[in-house]
Amino acid sequence: MEADRVYNFNPGPGTLPLDVLKEAQAEFLNFNHSGMSILEISHRSPQYEAVHQQAKKDIKELMELGDDYEVLFCQGGASQQFAMIPMNFASGPHKGAYVLSGSFAEKAYKEAEHLGVGTIAASSKEGSYKHIPQQEELQIPSDAAYLHICCNNTIYGTEYHYVPETNGIPLFADMSSDMLSRPVDFKKFDFIYAGVQKNLGPAGVVLVVAKKSLLERNADKLPTMLRYATFYKKDSLYNTPPVFCIYMVGKVAAWIKAQGGLTEMARRNEKKAKILYEAIDRSNGFYRGHAEPGSRSFMNATFRLPSEDLEKKFVTEALTHGLSGIKGHRSVGGMRASIYNAMPYEGVAALVDFMEKFRKENA
Repeated sequence: MEADRVYNFNPGPGTLPLDVLKEAQAEFLNFNHSGMSILEISHRSPQYEAVHQQAKKDIKELMELGDDYEVLFCQGGASQQFAMIPMNFASGPHKGAYVLSGSFAEKAYKEAEHLGVGTIAASSKEGSYKHIPQQEELQIPSDAAYLHICCNNTIYGTEYHYVPETNGIPLFADMSSDMLSRPVDFKKFDFIYAGVQKNLGPAGVVLVVAKKSLLERNADKLPTMLRYATFYKKDSLYNTPPVFCIYMVGKVAAWIKAQGGLTEMARRNEKKAKILYEAIDRSNGFYRGHAEPGSRSFMNATFRLPSEDLEKKFVTEALTHGLSGIKGHRSVGGMRASIYNAMPYEGVAALVDFMEKFRKENA
């Protein structure tokens, strides 16, 4: 670990690859011999055009997608996509069907419900979102506009380990916190979106990867900036895009490729998750995982301690050991360790060592 840097377990904005941060630092004052910072450069300049197109190319290559898919860079966070999706693709006769697996899946559904175009296909809410609803639990209306899932639930520490079968209904997915963390058959998805601040870059841009046949639909009754067709037809350049954020996403995508792609990311992430969950499971109940084992996330491990007082002490002492952002979401309490692509194995090993030490001193 670099001097004066901590292991950042925050769920978002999350940790970024140190190599990427150093590259951006080196280029910060004079990007690509332009004499300007990337923060100052025009989004119409050839220097930025190269950044924009390379980022799109690398993302599609990592996802193994062809020319029938397009990459968009949108704004407003995933929260704005919660509203834009039903506004653009659902209607009274053809509602969006939602699987409720956590807070953000529920928020997405509520936006569709507010518009009168949402229905619930399955839910694990009654079980405190401890598991991912499985295929046999899904009840997808045959006339649904789409099935919407949230692939990884940062607050509850659950993650999909299968791709739902939809019988021809378009599959939409919020992949904000596990995008590009493992190989997935992305061709099974019609529309994917991700707020990049959890696993791919700084806050300020939403990555959308979708079939062109969907994006070509022009919901002309909507305001211009609420239509996906606007972003598609103008290559995400209708207005000034968040240039720096896209530049950073491009660098992270290039870093993933250089590390060995999604197969290597999955190997590393599974290795990190394994030692962390093993530490929880062998603690004789001192640490209690929230998620059911079959639904555990490789990105966010959530767990409780015997008391809230011990949890507060754990957070305080963890920071003195260079372990930051370990506190769980305020709505559920406990601990949450976000171990995204950029979190090195050494960081998780340091957390596990601290967990063992803390347990022995406080059990």
